[in-house]
Amino acid sequence: MNYSALSSEDLVLACLEHGDEQVWNEFIRRLNPVIARSVIRVATRYGPFDKFLIDDLVQETYLKICANECKLLRTFTPQHPDAIFGFVKVIAASVAQDFFKSRLAVKRAPEAKADSVEEESAAASPESGKGTLNTTERSVLIEQIDRKLSAVVPPEELQRARTVFWLYYRSGFTASAIASLPGLDLTTKGVESLLFRLTRLMREKLSNVGEPGTRGKKGFQQAESF
Repeated sequence: MNYSALSSEDLVLACLEHGDEQVWNEFIRRLNPVIARSVIRVATRYGPFDKFLIDDLVQETYLKICANECKLLRTFTPQHPDAIFGFVKVIAASVAQDFFKSRLAVKRAPEAKADSVEEESAAASPESGKGTLNTTERSVLIEQIDRKLSAVVPPEELQRARTVFWLYYRSGFTASAIASLPGLDLTTKGVESLLFRLTRLMREKLSNVGEPGTRGKKGFQQAESF
């Protein structure tokens, strides 16, 4: 069936009645730009943000739409042919608002903690000859750390691990604050355990920078103990 030819209203009905991969792919193709724009619009009110956070909030929006056997879609009554676009826009904005309100409500950890991994990486880098980093150097360093993080974490766990890691080290969230955020499904102890493993793995990688025999090797082996 050619789902791209369906009206928005019929597409929603097809998702609820058939639920196969193709129809949901069409649903995402049409609505993802609307959801992303709505999330970004909310995020801009709260200061700087990165792509990973936006991606997480978009995914959280889909989780909310699909929760309880798509209850929100089943109870939705369109008032005009393209009403679904306004509907998902409201859901996405609500998800983003809840996230940022939760972040503002938590007590921020000391600023020194948020920079510790970046500073350690800068100190370990052979090219680092200064005690402080300018904006460009800091951005490059963060990107390098994120690539190393992606190299040591299994793909199926990467999204959650990356979210927890950067909320802790860049945004200064405490473990309990991270555990309280929707969609992570971690207790405070679970967050602490994950951070301990990630920090240990990253420090192992950072400590190898510049050591004899490490230059020229491409990439990192996935840690067996993760």
